[in-house]
Amino acid sequence: MGLDISVTQGADEAIIQLSGELDAAAAPKLKEAVEKVAEAKPKRLVFVVGELHFMASAGLRVLIFAKQKMGSGVSLYVIGSQGPVLNTLTMSGFHRSVILQDTYKPLE
Repeated sequence: MGLDISVTQGADEAIIQLSGELDAAAAPKLKEAVEKVAEAKPKRLVFVVGELHFMASAGLRVLIFAKQKMGSGVSLYVIGSQGPVLNTLTMSGFHRSVILQDTYKPLE
């Protein structure tokens, strides 16, 4: 199926919308998108994953990389996670490091 990535960047936030499957082959593409977004130093990084049907451990590693790359001053949101993607986030414990929401509402 592959992975589709759409990036929208504003002054304070970057939104990365994902659809398809985030597997080991697609993870480098997402990492590259995160690196580009990080250059603008947003206050919030938002991953919209409602259309993401699968996330392998390589995809989880990219989310962890994003959290580390952005630093502690940046809020990381994961929006719309469900099914296998939500299971991956919760079983790994990463859900404690991000803000999980059904729909995006900035907390700041």
